[in-house]
Amino acid sequence: MTVLLSIGGHDQNASNHKNYSRIDPVTGEVASVSAAATLDDVTSAAKAAQSAFPAWAQTGPTERRNLLNKAADIMEAKQEDFIAAMIAETGATGPWAGFNVMLAAGHIREAAALTTQIAGEVIPSNKPGTLAMSINKPKGVCLAIAPWNAPIILGARAIATPLACGNTVILKSSEFCPLTHRLIIDCFLEAGFPAGVVNLISNDPSDAPDIVKALIEAPEVRHVNFTGSSPVGRIIGRIAGENLKPALLELGGKAPLVILSDADIDGAVNAAIFGAFMNQGQICMSTERVIVDASIADEFVEKMVAKASTLPWGNPRDAVVLGALVNPQVSEKMHDLIKDAVSKGATLACGGDSNGALFSATLLDGVTSDMRIYKEESFGPVKSIIRVNGDEEAIRVANDSEYGLSAAVFSQDINRALTCANAIKSGICHINGPTLADEPHMPFGGVGDSGYGRFGGKAGIAEFTDLRWITIEDPNQHYPF
Repeated sequence: MTVLLSIGGHDQNASNHKNYSRIDPVTGEVASVSAAATLDDVTSAAKAAQSAFPAWAQTGPTERRNLLNKAADIMEAKQEDFIAAMIAETGATGPWAGFNVMLAAGHIREAAALTTQIAGEVIPSNKPGTLAMSINKPKGVCLAIAPWNAPIILGARAIATPLACGNTVILKSSEFCPLTHRLIIDCFLEAGFPAGVVNLISNDPSDAPDIVKALIEAPEVRHVNFTGSSPVGRIIGRIAGENLKPALLELGGKAPLVILSDADIDGAVNAAIFGAFMNQGQICMSTERVIVDASIADEFVEKMVAKASTLPWGNPRDAVVLGALVNPQVSEKMHDLIKDAVSKGATLACGGDSNGALFSATLLDGVTSDMRIYKEESFGPVKSIIRVNGDEEAIRVANDSEYGLSAAVFSQDINRALTCANAIKSGICHINGPTLADEPHMPFGGVGDSGYGRFGGKAGIAEFTDLRWITIEDPNQHYPF
């Protein structure tokens, strides 16, 4: 069965009836067949979303809230469908897919709670007899471009707050998981969202540059949000900027986990294992660099290697911790990173084994700045351990990256840990916790090459509304001429 586009509340094939197939990264079988949208389909989606905007913008907060909550309920009821689609399309494990459903429903419910918080304020005016106000108004049609690695969470996040704020949306699904993203749209349609308020475009990977460009440049689109790689984010940010359209970009990461000399070593090991290897390390917040004080490094590495070596890996349909990489070709990159690091003096402490898209938990000890993995985002289960001497060097190494999304610091001295956390350049930092964390109401985003703008809670309201200044004045006021 073909995964269809959704435009103006109608399911439809691409205008030229072209489809494309997504292949299961583990079995090599067809995971889904989807409509490959054309530029004409892009135009139709933009016009449908624009046509639906005036009425949706005037819809009351209670109705918007009820529809969002109903969509969250439907999503939870479809959990098994979501899990099956996500395993087949992305190679994710069942527990990770199930967590995606749970947290995505939470994002939708948090957006529902925001509908009565889209407020403004009365501002004192210098003009006598004037009532001055600021009011948050919806922007219009919002384009959402979501990735494959946490597809349900990030797909739902991309559209829920814009909808809560009174915008209409177009979700451009990932080429790697079109069925999974289509299931999200089905939840909103089945909840009863009016025709055209929620739309879906899927596309052949070879058409992606043209489709994305056309979506951003469509006159009806007034805002863009994108979660994905930094190189693609640069392109999207440039096109949006050239068209004077604001963009929220949540991009790549090289998250450091800094372990100071007085850290609880067992706690740090547990956080490092979870942060490094959840979803095979294919999360923007994944622990990419374990930065450990040399005075405790031997004990820490011994314990981390012992845990990492026992993590089961294999077919995500089995009882494993590490499922598949998104494509078998990614394994080649993992081996290249290992080969480069070892050739320059690093020690392969554990792992390095693979079978197609399947890859074991891998740790490289003694990583230095001349190795590729020191700077490059691995986005896989190959992780670097960097030994440092003292807090100052730990902070310097943590900041020796163009990225700045998530970070973490372990220390039993909270003042010491907070000093370190404040010195690290990142949008998110956790003390005595993993780099990997998400809560729907928290401000989520990065700095540097990790992008700009924030999802989550009231920060999301600021992204998806325009702040207007409105006054009520004395019609008989005095003018100077």
